[in-house]
Amino acid sequence: MQHDLALALPPASTMDTLGGFDALAPTLPMNGLNGKAKAAIVVRLLLNEGADIAIEDLSDEMQATLTQQMGRMGLVDRDTLHSVANEFAEMLDNVGLSFPNGLAGALSAMEGKISRQTERRLRKEAGVRQFGNPWERLRALPAEDLAELAEAESTEVAAVMLSKLDTAKAAEMLSHMPGPVARRITYAVRYTGSVTPDTVDRIGLSLAAQIEARPEIAFEETPGERIGAILTQSVAAKREEVLTALDEEDLEFATDVRRSIFTFAIIHQRVNMIDVPRIIRVVPQPDLVTAFAFAFANGEDEQESAEFMLANMSSRMANNIRDEIAEKGKVRTSVGETAMGVVVNVMRELVQAGEMELRSQDEDDDDG
Repeated sequence: MQHDLALALPPASTMDTLGGFDALAPTLPMNGLNGKAKAAIVVRLLLNEGADIAIEDLSDEMQATLTQQMGRMGLVDRDTLHSVANEFAEMLDNVGLSFPNGLAGALSAMEGKISRQTERRLRKEAGVRQFGNPWERLRALPAEDLAELAEAESTEVAAVMLSKLDTAKAAEMLSHMPGPVARRITYAVRYTGSVTPDTVDRIGLSLAAQIEARPEIAFEETPGERIGAILTQSVAAKREEVLTALDEEDLEFATDVRRSIFTFAIIHQRVNMIDVPRIIRVVPQPDLVTAFAFAFANGEDEQESAEFMLANMSSRMANNIRDEIAEKGKVRTSVGETAMGVVVNVMRELVQAGEMELRSQDEDDDDG
């Protein structure tokens, strides 16, 4: 019976119910045992049976009280053990919902469900310690952010940070750092053997506090990416008009915008060959034929993109499309640009859905 009990307990419900036992402390319902003694018996039973119970989720005070109580316990007869286990199992059966203990747990449970502004205000008003475990918050950050954070810290702090990450995230973080900095940090790990848990905890809290202190931004994309996305959807004449004006006003910003524009003309530079079949399965063939026909009547880049896609689909389909292009004749600009827009929008949707990746501008520059 004890083994079945140990295997069947949900961890969160287990800890909440142990807290319930502790709340019974003033009473002595069986054999002179109070709630603390019962909790100690249950924990000892579960640990003996190999159950994984998150005792660390209890408050520091409750962890200390439980440990001290276990130190005062002696032998427990079999009947008492069965009675306590049965009472505990009955309490678990009556649990309908389990809520996180305290505001810190509630905020962690509500993360992503309430606004960041509300979360920050609640933490500040209540003085809640970051995210309970600051290292969990840090491990969830993108590797680029971790690298930026580590470079701003001393080598010793960065070495502790590197040691607290899982190996994959640590390797990814190092890949985003300059070689000399990465070497200094990895070498400094050899001196972390004597670092105390309190020091690691303080470092984690300090780093997490820096993350939380960053100002909230309204847009995830950079200004160049936002304008680039807008101009991608614009007709070619308007796009060139705006880019020309940006070149005159702010050449650096204009360059950033140009990098973010994705048009039919740069398909051959940004799309991987293996993704072409995936694209043509989604684009309606009439739009594909119209886009290609218009591309062959336009500039060199548009023609190269059309040839690139034709070369990376089945020869049968490519031949059929070429035949339809020959029959189609001249395509009006507005019709051709609309068809090209359909092709580009399908690609953008596939990228946003994670079904394909575009080659970066840097890769294109390296190839050139």
